[in-house]
Amino acid sequence: MNKFKKVDCGCDTIANCCGGPKTEKHSQIAVLGGVKTKAGDIPVVSAKLGFKDTLGSWRMRWGFGRYSYSIEPGIYAVGKPKNTSPVFVSANYKMSFDKLRKALADIDCFILVLDTKGINVWCAAGKGTFGTEELIKRIKAVNLEKIVARKQVILPQLGAPGVAAHIVAKKTGFKPVYGPVRAEDIPLFMKKGMKADEKMRSVEFPFKERIVLAPFEIIGSLKLLTVAFVLLSVINLFKSGGLNIQNTLCSFLPYLGSAFVGAVLVPALLPWIPGKSFAYKGWLAGLLYVAVIGNMWFPGTTVYFTWLLILPAISAFIVLNFTGCSTYTSLSGVKKEMRYAIPLIVVSALIGIVLNFL
Repeated sequence: MNKFKKVDCGCDTIANCCGGPKTEKHSQIAVLGGVKTKAGDIPVVSAKLGFKDTLGSWRMRWGFGRYSYSIEPGIYAVGKPKNTSPVFVSANYKMSFDKLRKALADIDCFILVLDTKGINVWCAAGKGTFGTEELIKRIKAVNLEKIVARKQVILPQLGAPGVAAHIVAKKTGFKPVYGPVRAEDIPLFMKKGMKADEKMRSVEFPFKERIVLAPFEIIGSLKLLTVAFVLLSVINLFKSGGLNIQNTLCSFLPYLGSAFVGAVLVPALLPWIPGKSFAYKGWLAGLLYVAVIGNMWFPGTTVYFTWLLILPAISAFIVLNFTGCSTYTSLSGVKKEMRYAIPLIVVSALIGIVLNFL
């Protein structure tokens, strides 16, 4: 790994510049070499993703170490950029950074990475970490005016809600330009003179993108399922006077099914399930699920009515969590839905649990 000149704030490289008086060393991602600029040496990263990157993305899909998958904010290079090369802006969530550098394989450029606390661009824009102040701070921290002659930075369109472009331009001299929604459209965007067509501006959420999020939702539902399993064990112990693992596991299977409905089936069929509310979609799918298995196994019994109260509530709760992954909702819409959906889900589940003891 190349050695880079220590910058004024004490950081090892300008790529990892914190913009403050830190003296400790910052960890770096692997680099191929360096690009000399008036602001210092900038590390060059590969546009080709390796096995470790792919494995990391797989881990994130399953939710393992989700909140620590980040890189140091700062500035990096791809290819052999010059002072006339474009500057793209990204979040320091490593999957966001990896998708961007992969799309820039044939473009000599710089990547300015903001400190979004390890959150992706879209979510960070909503939270304010991919925002005006952080962009201004990072432009100044890396001395971007010494690195490139063109006073322009290219931001992902999904980061627009967090950035006031006119304030950034006023305080830094750099004009923010919004690129396409998807990183893979950047090469065409650049060929068209940094002009995005309607397709590049369209936010879509097709089946492939919905279903790839299912593993994260499955892992997220494990805590809820653990609670359900413990409650079933207590109920069986209360009713039979002893713990029968086999009976508990058998009675737990419908709960696993309701989790599958919420984590996989509803996201897969999202556009075709009636209603706008995610919780309602989950409840409706859960209700249909109970209607099928309940009428097959326990028609008209207490168990059936218990399932009607608990299983759709589980599906609805899991799908409600899916709002954070979807392009269908806004922050205000999510908050509104949570205000009325969560109390209904809790009440329904509690009544079902009480019936289970009867």
